[in-house]
Amino acid sequence: MPPTTLYRLLSPAGNKGQLSIFIFHRVLPKADPLLPFEPSAEQFRWMVRYFARNYNVLPLSEAARRLQAGTLPAAAAAITFDDGYADNFHIAWPILQRYTLPATFFIATAFLDGGRMWNDDIIETVRHMPAGDLDLSVFGLGAYNLTDTFSRIRCYELLLGKLKYFEHGQREDIAKQIALRAGLAATSNIMMTRTELKNIYASGAEIGAHTHTHPILEDLPDTEARVEIERGKYELESILGSPVRVFAYPNGAPKRDWSARHATMVKEMGFEAAVTTEQKLACAASAEIYQLPRFTPWDRTPLRFAARNLIELWRGRQAAQTSPT
Repeated sequence: MPPTTLYRLLSPAGNKGQLSIFIFHRVLPKADPLLPFEPSAEQFRWMVRYFARNYNVLPLSEAARRLQAGTLPAAAAAITFDDGYADNFHIAWPILQRYTLPATFFIATAFLDGGRMWNDDIIETVRHMPAGDLDLSVFGLGAYNLTDTFSRIRCYELLLGKLKYFEHGQREDIAKQIALRAGLAATSNIMMTRTELKNIYASGAEIGAHTHTHPILEDLPDTEARVEIERGKYELESILGSPVRVFAYPNGAPKRDWSARHATMVKEMGFEAAVTTEQKLACAASAEIYQLPRFTPWDRTPLRFAARNLIELWRGRQAAQTSPT
């Protein structure tokens, strides 16, 4: 049975359909041992070929509308990117254009034009530090011995885990101080510029909001959370001169990173849909349009990548068949 037929059977058209929303962050020029979960351009090319061959890929806003209306095409999917990395524009988008696939890019506006997110401050610090001890006890973060790539990955994973749920401003400040210790410049070219953002939009990409400074909304007072969501939306609309219709919750884990009151805020601000990082597929029969799940297998071979997607489609199909109508 051809793969496309199998995918269509697992995810039929109409009100029994499923929507696979794939989530990416970066696409690197070449494989980076320190970032094993970020695909290289070569890997992303076969992923995009796979998407083009087996799915009906839609812009997220259209996919969400059709999911809600019960009019999804068979094997429906959307491709999304979070944060606004420059390699989305320079590497990922040209590959997607070659296969005429749409994608949605969620932008955290504070980092446009030379910014760097706190997690990248940490990762790049660990990358640039010489072998030996990295003592961050002054920040309450312990000490680490950097000897090889594995130890560096383990170090930054532990640091990210510890810092992730610090108070938002404190987390940013500590990450910046650590980056300065490593001699990193205050600015970088890791994120898109406003010009690149306007160019990717003008060439057909869909742009979504991702707050202004990428905080964990659940850890903010509601007034601050609302300002973060509003500012990200309005800044993007000012840059693009067009409405921004879709939103991605930073970090995105339901209840831990955001909750129902944030979904209400998003709806009240005029967004048409919002996405999370809950790992499953969206089913037409039970879709909640302001908390759509997203799924991406992190396998780095085509066969494993396809197999995991098929398993997820089968699980979604089974869940849809057993859920009450």
